[in-house]
Parts: sequence; C-alpha cells; structure tokens
Amino acid sequence: MTERGREATPLLRADNLSAYYPIRRGVWNRTAGFIRAVDGVTLEVYPGETLGLVGESGCGKSTLGRTLLRFEEPHAGRIYFEGDEVTALQERRLRPYRTKFQMIFQDPYASLNPRMTVGELLAEPLLAHRLAGKGEALLQAQRLLELVGLPRASAGRYPHQFSGGQRQRIGIARALAVKPKLIVCDEPVSALDVSVQAQILHLLQDLQRELNLTYLFIAHGLGAVHYISTRVAVMYLGKIVEIADKRTLFASPKHPYTRMLLNANPVADPRLRGRVILVPEGDVPSASNPPPGCRFHTRCPFALPRCAAEAPALTGGAHAVACHYPLGGAGEEETHALVRRETAAH
Repeated sequence: MTERGREATPLLRADNLSAYYPIRRGVWNRTAGFIRAVDGVTLEVYPGETLGLVGESGCGKSTLGRTLLRFEEPHAGRIYFEGDEVTALQERRLRPYRTKFQMIFQDPYASLNPRMTVGELLAEPLLAHRLAGKGEALLQAQRLLELVGLPRASAGRYPHQFSGGQRQRIGIARALAVKPKLIVCDEPVSALDVSVQAQILHLLQDLQRELNLTYLFIAHGLGAVHYISTRVAVMYLGKIVEIADKRTLFASPKHPYTRMLLNANPVADPRLRGRVILVPEGDVPSASNPPPGCRFHTRCPFALPRCAAEAPALTGGAHAVACHYPLGGAGEEETHALVRRETAAH
C-alpha cells in the first residue's frame, strides 16, 4: 500500500466486531453456549489495497468476511463502509450498499445455480438492483464474460458445462456485475488446481488495476496471500494476532503463531532458511470455550503465567502484534533469553 493509501479514510472498518453462533441442546432447543467464531476484531481495509486474511481452518476467517458484508449478523461491534455505519441497517436501507461490496465464494461448484444459464446468473444482480432492463442486462452479461476471459457464447450454457476454473471466472464476473468497490474473496483458489490458481490470481490482479478494486483476500495458504496481498492480517481462534505489510510480516514475523504458519510453508528464499523453527504444541482449542488470556498460550513454547492471565492487546502501529513477548523485537536471542529468565523466576 502506498503512503497515500495509509493516509486515506478506510473503505471498510470493523470496530471490536464479534460474531457468535448459538449452541442449542435439549428437547426445548435451549441455548447452552456460543461458538465465538469472531471475537472482538478491529480491522481496516484501505481503498485500492489487497488485505490478506490468513489462518488455520476454523479460525473464523470466512465468518469475519461474511459478517463484514452483513451476510451474517454481528453479535457485537460496529461496521463502517466509506465512513457510514452499516452495522444495524435494515435490509431496505442496506440494499444500496449491496452494490458497493460483493463476495467471491470458495466453491465454484456450489455457488452457481445449476438451473440458470450463465447469462441469467450474471444478469440477475443487475435486474435485482434495477440497474438495467432485461435486454441490456443480458448484453452486460456477455461483456462481463469477456472481461474475465470467457467467450460471449458462454452466456447460453449452464454451469455444469464448465471446468472449475471457468466456473470461478463466472463467479468473479457475477461479483463484478454491479460494479462494486470492495470484493471479499473467500478462498477463491483453494478448490482449484495449482496451475489454474495462478491464472485466477493473475486475473484478480488485472481486474484490480483496471477497475480500481479493493480486496479482502481470505486464504489458509500463504503462497497465494504472499503473491496477491498488500498487507496481511493473521487470525487465530477468532482474533487478529498480527497485521503488517506483506514484506515485513513474511521477513520478520513477531507473533509465534505467525512464525509457525511460515514454518509450515516451504520457501525458496535462502535468507529465511536460518530462521528458528517453532512447532505448535497440542490441538487448537474449541471456539466455544477459548482459553483465558492469550488464546495461543496453550500451544506456545514461550508462554508464561502472564499469557494465561492477561489477554494481549493488538498494538504496534503499522506492524501490530498481540503478544506479551513478541519475537525479534530486541533480537531473536534476546527475546528468547527474556522468556527463559521469566520462566526460571516462576
């Protein structure tokens, strides 16, 4: 992101956003607890950037993306789009914003109606928002197909007649139909072959430059995030634990969880081969009963009593981290020595 981008007003902002799913039990279907899929997330997405959101499966990435677009209702917190709060807007008042933000879904096989032709699928949002008549909508559908690299003749065919990569192109075209400013890409390449993934990532970058789009790019694979993102936010068990520009985060991660994610991702850069290897301990805790304090302390090799008692705040400006003992701040060895001294003291 450019310096101008940092100074700009965020296109999308979440303030202490939470999204819970009730756990219902018994004959009376009573609420016995909540799955805290997203728990107190504060996040900003600036115009023209691609913010990568990465973390293990089940950490709340997709729920956060859907909640930001009001596909899921937030449990607490606030959502702002272009400075306007959209958290509690009723559907009638929220409807105009639906043309400004859209979503590309993960599964191109499940996200397209098999009973509609591709032309009808692409014309549907234009008709629903009264942006064009039926004839004009079908013509725009053909133009959208060309924009994503498919022939106009594809408009008369059905989704099952296309490959996975072609279906994802159709999903991208559908998201572009209403000319949005922001697109949430929910793991758009995870279901595709590696060679096709590269094509889709290239397409997303070309469209971003041509149409001045802003992306929130959700993924669990660091390769795609490293390729396409401007900044990267790391999520663990419903919370953002680190956020920085791409180069800084990949070269100098401060949170132990981020380091572990990088350890699990093969890299060709010889400068990164000498990094200290961290291996997570145990299993990911349940989101219905998250650990107190730092949620990562049950798996962190540097955890101290303070980590279990006190939740760290996300602080640090451009490179923010939620950790009481961030890595590399005073040098890797110094940080480790500090932890060893405090461990001995306890």
